Amino acid sequence: VQLQASGGGLVQAGGSLRLSCAPSGRAFGSYATGWFRQAPGKEREFVAVISWRAGRTYYTNAVEGRFTVSRDMAKTTVYLDMNSLKAEDTAVYYCASREDYCSGYGCFREDEYKYWGQGTQVTVSS
Repeated sequence: VQLQASGGGLVQAGGSLRLSCAPSGRAFGSYATGWFRQAPGKEREFVAVISWRAGRTYYTNAVEGRFTVSRDMAKTTVYLDMNSLKAEDTAVYYCASREDYCSGYGCFREDEYKYWGQGTQVTVSS
């Protein structure tokens, strides 16, 4: 199973972008789908996650209040709406899905995500 992340691009600081993540190939069961990002020279970090059944969401502090993660169950697609973008949001954004339950900071561990997308570049110019 592959995940397809899309929607990245170049935007000015203060602008907005919407990222999408959808599975290709066969449908699969998933507890939650999350977003991670990796800036140049830095380790990949957790951004946000949403559980499929309850729609429970968690965010890293750096994006809380600016980013919103949502899901469309009919399309099995997860979105990341990014507003008030800052230069420090520049990174390659990855979506990933996990099969196991998580809650709070337990959702931040990337080694617990089984399926990953290829990444989409987001560049915020200041």
